[in-house]
Amino acid sequence: MDKIPPVPWWTNPEMSGGQVLEQAVHVLDLARVLVGEVTMAHTVPAAEKDGEIAKATAAVLRFSNGAAGLLAATCLLPGKNRIGLELCADGISLDLSETRLAADGSSIMEDPGQAKTRVDREFVNAVQGRASDVRVPYEEALRTHRLAHAVARSAVEGGPVWMTSAP
Repeated sequence: MDKIPPVPWWTNPEMSGGQVLEQAVHVLDLARVLVGEVTMAHTVPAAEKDGEIAKATAAVLRFSNGAAGLLAATCLLPGKNRIGLELCADGISLDLSETRLAADGSSIMEDPGQAKTRVDREFVNAVQGRASDVRVPYEEALRTHRLAHAVARSAVEGGPVWMTSAP
C-alpha cells in the first residue's frame, strides 16, 4: 500500500513487470516461507490506463496445505501506508511489517530499519560480486518469482492460474 515510485519506467509493465513483480513479490516470498507453497492464484486488477500497470490488485491464493490467502496491493496512495503480512491460524494471529512483529495484537519485536538496510547492502554486495550474506538459494527465489508471475498472469488472463510443483 504505497505510492508510485518516482521513476518514469515503473508504470510501464514492459519495464517494471508491474506492482506484483516489483513490490508485492516480497510479501509473496514471506507468505511462502510462513504458510507454504501456493497452488493457485486468482487475481483481479483495477482497470488500467492503456500501456500502464494496474494501480491496484487483489488476489486470492490457495496454499498446498489448504490455507487460503488474500493479497492486496496498490500504488494509488500519496505515500507508503503499509507493507506487511497478516496471518491468522488456529488460536493465533501474527502481524509482520518492515519494522514490527506482533502476535495477538501485542508487539513482540521492533526494528527501526536496520534489517532493511542490511538486506539492501547484502543484495548490492552480491550483485557486485563481493562477499555477501545472502541466505536464500537461487531455487527458492525462483519459486517466488514464478509465483509473482502467476499472480500477474492471472490478472491478464482473468481467471485462476494453477501452479506446478517444479522449482
